[in-house]
Amino acid sequence: MWETPARLLRLLALLQTRRDWSGAELAERLKITPRTVRRDIERLRALGYPVLARAGTAGYRLSAGADVPPLLLDDDEAVAIAMGLRTAAGGSITGIEETSVRALAKLEQLLPSRLRHRINALQTVTVPMAHTGPAADPNTLTAIAVACRDSLCLRFDYRTHDGTSAIRTTEPHRLVHAGRRWYLLGWDVDRQDWRTYRVDRLQPRTPTGPRFTPRTPPEPDLSGYTSRAISTSAYRYQARFTLHVDAETAAERISPTTGALEPIDEHSCTLRTGSHSLDELAIYVTTMGFDFQVHEPAELVDHIRTLAARLAAATP
Repeated sequence: MWETPARLLRLLALLQTRRDWSGAELAERLKITPRTVRRDIERLRALGYPVLARAGTAGYRLSAGADVPPLLLDDDEAVAIAMGLRTAAGGSITGIEETSVRALAKLEQLLPSRLRHRINALQTVTVPMAHTGPAADPNTLTAIAVACRDSLCLRFDYRTHDGTSAIRTTEPHRLVHAGRRWYLLGWDVDRQDWRTYRVDRLQPRTPTGPRFTPRTPPEPDLSGYTSRAISTSAYRYQARFTLHVDAETAAERISPTTGALEPIDEHSCTLRTGSHSLDELAIYVTTMGFDFQVHEPAELVDHIRTLAARLAAATP
């Protein structure tokens, strides 16, 4: 059994990971009795944490309060952390983007409105020197993260690559970060299939809900699945190459948004990528600087043979 201080911290962490918990669930996770759960909830309330009882059942929810919970942070420190997390979520610090979104969702759930106004004001007047490509709105990322965490259906306006808009309804599963872009992986309720959506192209609708039972993901490797979905599956021609270079070296030239790499051995790897143009695929793979073999599709194999003969004939 946990000692009381450690148990309180563990209880607080559990309340932050999900919107609602029953007393029985908390007792099972902490290996204590429901009576001890009730006592620990009262201890958290005495410390200033706004734990609400869920109406109609023996359950609990961590709610936003009038003051910042006692995390040894003053208002300025809370604002600084929120701004830092928003900046990190935008991809300025490689490797912590997804962790930043999860932490931001927890923090903003508890911030009083006066601090949210300060953070939004700072965000409005801050002009970062960043890349010129599309960027995801941290508010949108946070809303999606909360819907994923709480298993709430998400409705949003989605703009496709050709500029048309449509309303989508999904059971959101995970946010995936790829370079400078964010993608939502979710079950499309209307299409009855898994789909990926660029977060910078969607605008969530409120309110969220209803709740859903999470489905088994399409693959254990969600990063690889998303990479193939956005770089290969969406295109007319889906190509497979063997690159005569190790996967780590190839990854320095090939981003997850343009191709999916699979190691073969220490000297070679498989590249899967796609395009609507055979010429684009041929130029893309020949200008990477690696020796390669093309396997599929058959149209691309024939097209590269034709281009190779044409180039050879052009050389005196």
